[in-house]
Amino acid sequence: MTMSRSLKDPFGREIEYLRLSVTDRCDLRCFYCMPKGFDDYQESVDSLTFDEIERVVAAFGELGVKRIRLTGGEPLVRKDVTQLAGRLAKLNGIEDLSLSTNATRLSKHADELHNAGVSRINVSLDTLDPHRFREITGGKLEKVINGLMAAKEAGFFPIKINMVAMKGVNDDEFEQMVEFCIEHDFTLRFIETMPMGATGFGAKDHYLDLLSVERRLGERFELLPGVMPGGGPARYVQVSGTDLRIGFITPISQHFCESCNRIRLSADGNLYLCLGQDHSYALRPLLRGGISDDGLKEAIFEAIALKPERHEFNEKPNQVVRFMSMTGG
Repeated sequence: MTMSRSLKDPFGREIEYLRLSVTDRCDLRCFYCMPKGFDDYQESVDSLTFDEIERVVAAFGELGVKRIRLTGGEPLVRKDVTQLAGRLAKLNGIEDLSLSTNATRLSKHADELHNAGVSRINVSLDTLDPHRFREITGGKLEKVINGLMAAKEAGFFPIKINMVAMKGVNDDEFEQMVEFCIEHDFTLRFIETMPMGATGFGAKDHYLDLLSVERRLGERFELLPGVMPGGGPARYVQVSGTDLRIGFITPISQHFCESCNRIRLSADGNLYLCLGQDHSYALRPLLRGGISDDGLKEAIFEAIALKPERHEFNEKPNQVVRFMSMTGG
């Protein structure tokens, strides 16, 4: 059977970007992502195998999905994930393979990942203060910095720093992070807090409208309109006289749902059609039940038909109870 239909959702948005979680496990404990003391991870038998992941991504590639981002949890916790990256990079239709990581293990894997075909890396980094980093994540900042430098040396470009902007937590460090990214030729992206899961994190209490952050940075730096290639939702400016581009990801203050081109596949094989809604479609039972390749593609079409028009973070802030680590970054 020939699949000639384009992969569009009910609202005419073309889906070309799959965020692929390879594990729900993480070696950090960021308080806005995972509850303190959480250890209720899924059993390894419930996670898709590399063969199953490759089969799903191959189907998406044949249906027009061009961009794949490996996420978690922390993807580098998954054993032999660099081998998986090499397999996915070779699939027809896949033009861009990237990775989101906390970088604690990146110094060990940077060269291997780059050689496997991963071209771009996003690193979560909310502070440059070692003590504050430990308070936020429970980990050591030094490992992340070493990982970033290893990625730079390996030839990854761009390297994007993702900083969750949190009032009363790290809002005194924005200018410092800009200077750090100018120094090391990184891209910087600020992200608004989102009400995801019952982590005990007061997203409302720590929320910052990124328009106010942009105005504040404009008092210190000359900001010009900027662009950045990629499939994500950030709106960019450029710091005059430098190559630094600063992105603002604003799911709350200025949602970007009308242009959403992405879906998420969790480590246990559930397609999540919206980060801020509970619409999902289980692929694992189909994969393990002997579904044909054409049947798998039809299932993907059925899943995309469930994609809602928009999230409801503002209207229903407590609606989504799954943790970010379970959904995939």
